[in-house]
Amino acid sequence: MSDAPMDPEAPFWSRLRPAAPYIVTAALFVLGAFALYHLLRPVDLDQVMAQVRGTPRRIIALSLLATFTGYAALIGYDWSALRYLGKTLPLPTIMTGGFLGYALGNTIGAGPLTGGAVRYRIYSALGLTGYDIAAIAIFGSVAFGLGAAVIGFGALAYHPEALKSLTSLSPPMVRGIAIGALLASLGLVGALALRRSEIRIRGHRFKTPSSGLILGQFIFTAIEIVMAATVLYLLLPASALGFATFLAVFAAAILAGVASHVPGGVGVFETIIIAALPASVPVEQAAAGLLLYRLIYYLAPFSLALVLLALSELRMASGRIHSSRLQALAPVFGAVSAIAPLAMSAMVFGSGVVMLLSSLIPPTSEFADDLELLLPLGFVEGGALLSSAIGVALLVIAHGMLRRAEGAYWLAMLALASGIAASLMQGLDYDRAAALFVMLLVLTPCRREFFRSTRLTRNPLSFRWLLLVSAVAVTALAVFFFAHKATPFSNDLWWRFAANEAAPRALRAGLLGSIVIATLTLVMAMRPPRIRASLPSRGDVKRAGRIAAAQASPDANFVLTGDKSILFSDNGRAFLMYRAQGRSWIALGDPVGDPDEAAHLAWKFHDAANAAGARAIFYEATATYLSLWAEMGFAIHKMGEEAVVHLGAFSLEGGERKKLRAAYSRAGRDGLSFEILPAPVDDATLAAMRAISDQWLAGKKRKEKQFSVGRFDEAYLREFPIAIVRHDGRMVAFANILTTELKEMASIDLMRHVDDAPSGLMEYLFIALMLRLKADGYAALSLGMAPLAGLETRRGSRWTMKLGALVYRHGGHFYNFEGLRAFKSKFNPEWRARFLVAPPRANILVIAADAAALVSGGARRRI
Repeated sequence: MSDAPMDPEAPFWSRLRPAAPYIVTAALFVLGAFALYHLLRPVDLDQVMAQVRGTPRRIIALSLLATFTGYAALIGYDWSALRYLGKTLPLPTIMTGGFLGYALGNTIGAGPLTGGAVRYRIYSALGLTGYDIAAIAIFGSVAFGLGAAVIGFGALAYHPEALKSLTSLSPPMVRGIAIGALLASLGLVGALALRRSEIRIRGHRFKTPSSGLILGQFIFTAIEIVMAATVLYLLLPASALGFATFLAVFAAAILAGVASHVPGGVGVFETIIIAALPASVPVEQAAAGLLLYRLIYYLAPFSLALVLLALSELRMASGRIHSSRLQALAPVFGAVSAIAPLAMSAMVFGSGVVMLLSSLIPPTSEFADDLELLLPLGFVEGGALLSSAIGVALLVIAHGMLRRAEGAYWLAMLALASGIAASLMQGLDYDRAAALFVMLLVLTPCRREFFRSTRLTRNPLSFRWLLLVSAVAVTALAVFFFAHKATPFSNDLWWRFAANEAAPRALRAGLLGSIVIATLTLVMAMRPPRIRASLPSRGDVKRAGRIAAAQASPDANFVLTGDKSILFSDNGRAFLMYRAQGRSWIALGDPVGDPDEAAHLAWKFHDAANAAGARAIFYEATATYLSLWAEMGFAIHKMGEEAVVHLGAFSLEGGERKKLRAAYSRAGRDGLSFEILPAPVDDATLAAMRAISDQWLAGKKRKEKQFSVGRFDEAYLREFPIAIVRHDGRMVAFANILTTELKEMASIDLMRHVDDAPSGLMEYLFIALMLRLKADGYAALSLGMAPLAGLETRRGSRWTMKLGALVYRHGGHFYNFEGLRAFKSKFNPEWRARFLVAPPRANILVIAADAAALVSGGARRRI
């Protein structure tokens, strides 16, 4: 969701620039597909499938062996990169993380990004930073590029006629170019091996790898490329080329596919391979070999990765990851939550492509041809039509699964099950039905990863509405048969076009209407539900209050003010409190309650705001869920710092506490006394507190605030213990104390005093409160926020941080920022950052204005 639209006055090319990489990739894919179509024009599909089915099992087995040998070498990339960084990880973790990264990245495309996301989830759990993981991906990409260049140019120098069908250059010239490029590549590798100083690239410093590490990585690269080429060489009738010649062609095709950024190099890779093969090689055999190569080298590891993800989901759901043999793989199981949606979305998308193509491709076996003659025509036609519809539906559903939509998960399960039935209807296609059944099994344990609410699962059609729609459909069908009861129905009725032919027109109209209704229903079912930002009922407030009392953060008690909307999780064990202001839906703090529900609640809130045309904001968020905000694509702005005093270490003893000890003793001599009244306080106490509060507000010329702070409301204040300071028996100050049952932390909300309060009153209140809470077993006391404190102003800092730091230093005319921090610093607190989490392109000044309006109570939105 972007809040900064593209400037319409900007030049056309500048507006087109962000989409340029995608346009180039799409253009290369189209060109590759066109060239491949031209090369495959004389191919008979039946002959290709006959070649595939006739491939000896021995060749398939050897190809699978070479495939997994190559992937073992790919795992060596990660091992070498970790040695380069000086990091050590358990070998099972490296093997699993490396295999998943390359199996998913090679098939889905954008390997460094896709595989990098996989590695980040796995390796970051073991202490590696984002910089380390990016370095692993860059190390592998550079190693592969240099290795492929050395191997490819070396093979081309040995046999320059390998690419004669692809270029008009003479073999001696090709050899000269290959030798020059080979020497340049080897020179670059040698310079890296001999260089001892660091390399600076765009301000970043990289140390050069050792010669032994470079040699080891080159061996891994050589094994991987040779094994991949061996797989295709075994499957192709390429013996006329010789393996060295074929290796040059293969390396060139791989580099072209990677450079095109087309997922898997589809189209580009195949075009180069087929064009480079001798004319004596039948195109049908080449096409069959390339098809098997894709299935074996890409889809077989991808399928194994999907099975591993499903098994890890089962173990996560059962909680059986505590055995000693599985402890090394614990980060892998924890990483599934980020990997599974991407992998399952790719699987569902691929199944949709298969279903769609299967409805377009005629039967390619004698058994299917004979079966179509035996089965009723309506059964066969219905199977093809159903396969096409399910294929298109799966393509749409895959996008919803990538967004973790719960409705998309259930629709995918239903579509895959329907696809099995359609496969059996369409010529008893047992192979396709079995593949879809395996996909269904793989997807089943991943239910918990798809938690984003959709209208399908949260706001389904009412029973009354379903009855109404069903009645309309039955009525339309009855009207059709009644109006055309004299029409002789036949197979060619669909294709009759004439002014006096009403029945064919009605059939086509009904089919088109059904398709439109089904498509719109599918899209609507996966849209997020709309949530009304209404104030909660008293029952909802009490329900949220029970959740707040059972967790650690005292700030969760702000839900008891009743001035914020409440969004509960599905199981009711967590909630978010928020208010809508302008186009901003602003949640106060983190999700409260069960930590396992945090991601679900955050996405649910985001989707609800998006459905309402607003932006989702998290105000005063802590560092607890920084990884979640990053995963959701939010920008994180530091708002200031919270002062937290650890009561176990707090006392008035020692030289560093001399001033606090003196202030506390002086207050006692001046007649000040302190006590805490348990909740709920009586009416007489509340009346005395109201008099102090009214005097304080009048003296400060302020009005009651809301949203992120409490206000003087008798029902609200009765929920908490009240700290009281008396002067010679008269109440002169009070503060309500936010607490929870866990006693991990307490916090102060309202602090108000009389105009003629003795000096040092508030300092005395804080000291006495800390001593009392410590004695009662509390671990910490929050002194609240120091706004804009701790913001960086060095070169490269975000402009919002520089502006905030400027206001902090020079904004004393409006608010004593530095004085507030200095007062809280007397108690030697730990300063914890608080953040404003917002969409990356949102106007931060508009959001700040909306938040200020909520806190001050001005410009209220009518709810």
